[in-house]
Amino acid sequence: MPAGKRDKIRVVIAEDQAMVLGALAALLDMESDIEVVARARTGSEALKVVQQARPDVFITDIEMPGMTGLEVAAELKRRGALVRVIILTTFARAGYLRRALEAGASGYLLKDMPAEQLAEAVRRVHTGLRVIDPQLAAEAWTHEPDPLTDRERQVLRLAGEGVASSDIATELNLSEGTVRNYLSEAINKLGAANRTEAARIARSKGWL
Repeated sequence: MPAGKRDKIRVVIAEDQAMVLGALAALLDMESDIEVVARARTGSEALKVVQQARPDVFITDIEMPGMTGLEVAAELKRRGALVRVIILTTFARAGYLRRALEAGASGYLLKDMPAEQLAEAVRRVHTGLRVIDPQLAAEAWTHEPDPLTDRERQVLRLAGEGVASSDIATELNLSEGTVRNYLSEAINKLGAANRTEAARIARSKGWL
């Protein structure tokens, strides 16, 4: 029997590419037991929308303006939000999966998965199950651990995008000296020659 409107699984989707966001929403809205109640295109917007809409399941990309999907998931966990999180990404990297699990995500799916599997993943996660590629899950716990702190990661990501130290300091409400210290620590931990190489190494391992 089709689920009544009150029984529908309420979903919020965060994705910075408008075409992908629209396609995901249309795909899920075709299901009789799932309702997309809101969409977001930046991390900060997603955090606000999830708190307002109070969905059952939150589907998010990793790389978005403002905050990454992993940062949003971690913040929702810190705030005790009662929402199941699914990371939907192109990144099949153990480092990203490990951070997603540490942030409390219940699902980690790749965008090249068959479309019909997404709705089923939403249902499974809603019941309290985890939906993660078994091979990637195994790799996550044998992969070298992420050496970066959250602050080093924030600073290094912005530096890797070409943002000047002074602008990083302003954006993160830090002094320039503190920004330089975080960058120096990150560069040393990664054995890199400079901030650009450090960002490249960290991104390749799924640590940014």
